[in-house]
Amino acid sequence: MPEIIIYTSKICPYCIMTKHLLDRKGLKYTEMNVDETSGLRDEMMTKTKCRTVPQIYIGDFHVGGFDELYALDREKKLDDLLSNAENVI
Repeated sequence: MPEIIIYTSKICPYCIMTKHLLDRKGLKYTEMNVDETSGLRDEMMTKTKCRTVPQIYIGDFHVGGFDELYALDREKKLDDLLSNAENVI
């Protein structure tokens, strides 16, 4: 199982929905709250080229935000991605 990392903030409803989706699937993830660590938002923006949270990584694959994660799950592609971290969608 590839490592799942999500960049979040405290008051983001999409971050909460992301965690609920991952929890519902029984997946473990590392949450990196950009509000709690100085410089973490800048690190996220450099890495993802995105300013908004959540930003989700499954292994080395940058999923994007909640909408992209939800679309993968709805299209039954999320499980494939989780079983093969190098899967390119």
